[in-house]
Amino acid sequence: MNPKVKNILEWVYCIVIAVILALVVRNFIGTPTIVKQESMYPTLKPNQRLILNRLSITFKGKIEKGDIITFEAPSVTKISLEDADMSNPVAIYNNEPKGLWNKFIYYGLEIGKTTYIKRVIAVAGEHLEIKDNKVYINGKEYEEPYLDSSVVTTSLDGAFTDFIVPEGYVFAMGDNRPKSTDCRSFGCIPISKIEGKVAFRFWPLNTWGNPDKK
Repeated sequence: MNPKVKNILEWVYCIVIAVILALVVRNFIGTPTIVKQESMYPTLKPNQRLILNRLSITFKGKIEKGDIITFEAPSVTKISLEDADMSNPVAIYNNEPKGLWNKFIYYGLEIGKTTYIKRVIAVAGEHLEIKDNKVYINGKEYEEPYLDSSVVTTSLDGAFTDFIVPEGYVFAMGDNRPKSTDCRSFGCIPISKIEGKVAFRFWPLNTWGNPDKK
């Protein structure tokens, strides 16, 4: 083989392997991300950088109350009370890309994909109620020390405020309740749509560490 061609092919092989390894790490182990909205304020603020742990999702680890997660945004972000099926209070996903290449672009490279970051409030089998400006789980007021003292939890005219979380789903809300589009509006999120848990914050440097520790 011509030495120049061989040299080019070796570089191509190296680049392909590097890209594959980067995608594996990014999609199955961990990846950096940036906070873009105010829905998790004051815990997380816009432009802060985070590391997502995807190992727990890859190996189907347990999702627990209090976890800060990222997940694929539903196709419908506001379901009216009239249209909500309270016997199956789940988010609607009907934007599945067609074809292997489109799926790779959407799920592998996450191009054109909208992601939300919220906190898990209730898990499968739990009865969630939002009433009197508070959250109740199985009839007991749910303590949320991470919320700003001025924050109260209302329905925000969302339909999903009194139901049992179905198996394979979680209910999540932003810490900045008045400015968060979350499960109150679109229903419970399937665990299969969760992308990762927030492991730690790394930027700005003075906020390094667990985002729940102020």
